[in-house]
This record gives sequence, C-alpha cells and structure tokens, in this order.
Amino acid sequence: MRQFLDFEKSVAELETKIDELRQMGSKEPNAGASNAGGIDIADEIARLSDKAEKQLRTTYGKLTPLQKVQVARHAQRPKTLDYVRLLTTDFTPLAGDRAFADDEAMIGGLARFRGEPVVVIGTERGHDTETRLKHNFGMARPEGYRKAQRLVEMAGRFGLPILSFIDTAGAWPGIDAEERGQAQAIARSIDVCLKAPVPLIAVVIGEGGSGGAIAIGAGDRVMMLEHSIYSVISPEAAASILWRDPKLAPAAAEALKLTAQDLKKLGLIDRIVAEPVGGAQRAPEEAVQAVGDAIAEELVELSALNSAALLQKRRDKFLAMTRGALN
Repeated sequence: MRQFLDFEKSVAELETKIDELRQMGSKEPNAGASNAGGIDIADEIARLSDKAEKQLRTTYGKLTPLQKVQVARHAQRPKTLDYVRLLTTDFTPLAGDRAFADDEAMIGGLARFRGEPVVVIGTERGHDTETRLKHNFGMARPEGYRKAQRLVEMAGRFGLPILSFIDTAGAWPGIDAEERGQAQAIARSIDVCLKAPVPLIAVVIGEGGSGGAIAIGAGDRVMMLEHSIYSVISPEAAASILWRDPKLAPAAAEALKLTAQDLKKLGLIDRIVAEPVGGAQRAPEEAVQAVGDAIAEELVELSALNSAALLQKRRDKFLAMTRGALN
C-alpha cells in the first residue's frame, strides 16, 4: 500500500478515487461500460490518472528543502540491500570487524556489477519495524565503520572498484559507541577511503547525515539521487540548537543547503541522478536502474586511470573543497 506524504494530499485523493473506480469497474459485467450513474468508468479513470500525474509533476517540480527531507526519508524508497539485490549478482556478504562484533547497520561484501567484480558497502535502514531494529535504522557503530575499512582495504589489495550506498541519519550516538571509539572509527574510515588505490563511487540514495555518511562517502565520484539530502545535521536538530525551536526546521533546511541541487552548485557532489516522477518510492526498480547506469558510466572513466592518478585526482578534489570553504 502506497504511503503518501503531507504535501501529496491532492494526489492521494485523486489516486484513491481512481482505485475506487477500478474496483467498481471490476464488478461491472462489461468492463469500461457506463455504470448506473451514466459514467464511463474507463474514461473517468483515464481522465483522473492524467490529472493525478500532472498534479504529481507540479508538486515535485517545486519541492521545498524540508519537503525534500521528507521524500529522502520516505519508508518506501529503495534501500541499500535493494540496490545490492537489483544491481549486483553473486553477492557474498562479509561480517565483523575482527575486533568486537558485526554491525548490521553497515552491510558489505563481494559482488559482480554488470559482470565485473566489485566490493559493495553501505548503510542499511530497513523497510519495516523488524528490519529497522535489526539494522539499527542505518546508524552504524564503530564496528560497522571498522567493517567498512576492512572491505575498502581488501578492495585495494585485489584491485576491485568500490560501490558505496549512503542512507543514514548519522552514526549511532549512543554511549556504547562512544566508549568503543566512534569518532576515531569515522575518521579512520574517511582516511581509508581517501587512500583507496581503486575507483570509489559513493551514492547518497536517501539521507546522508554528518560523519556517519562521510565515513563511506569520500570517493572519486559522489552522486546523489534527485530528492536525496546530504547535511552536517538534520534540520530539526539545527533549529533546536540554533533557535531553540524545532518548528523553525523549514528555515534550517533552507539554510543548510542540503539538497542535491544545492550541493551540485557548491561543487560538493559530482552528479545528480534523476528520479521517477514522484520520487524513487513510486518506481523503485526504475530508480535503482538509473543509479546503476550512472555508476557504469562513471566506472568507464575511472577504470582508465592508474592508482597514482586516482589518488592524485581524489586528493585535488577534496583539497579544492576546503579551499573553497576558506575563501
């Protein structure tokens, strides 16, 4: 069953009416014939469907930053494991950090992407209550980042490209994580990614939150889905800290410049991947395939570079960001 966001109310009403007409039509002896009220059901469905699509295009063509936050967090958007399932074959997950335990908020392993061997890492949120609890809502602990480090270093040893999928509100902020060195684990993950001698493509597929996202996002190419977000803090938290009023989240979202479009203008990401009309949640497989096509295009260029060239370009890219921030 499709879940609608607050600003999709007009579309929801139209689609509810369409569903009612379809049910009515299925009960009519002659599908498409006029019902007792003189309405041609097929024609009415077509008219309302066209109206709903136009309304959807209009709505998604003028989303505010806070509305994009809602879309990025939509429960029905494809998650990391969906991308792994639909884009790769022969996926063999690896578990554990060889120090403490396995962290199911961070998934990763070996796979084949369009026939070529790769290493996949990513944060997994889960789709329902059971899987969200299992994956800790995509918020990794230190052992999760150490697992990511293992995978990146292994990719470097075997010369395998790395595909990173980011969808997290941030690293787990619990006392247990701090006790086991959360900050150090994140910093070390960033360092390992920056030094990987192989192509590393990172894609923000939903929410990219703070260091928890950057830890696996320091790549040669950083891409974002059209309605995903990437920020140092959530709008709600920023409003609470800065103005002591979470109701000012819309203003915070605007100020944070967290949309894909803002970040592309600022030069902090390399590419925006278009989503189906109404967001990735409406056509998950189409959205996943669009990401796969974008990854394949970028890999062609990156695979032509040797390790020294990759490392130099990656270094120059991130140094340029810091210089821009200082100017």
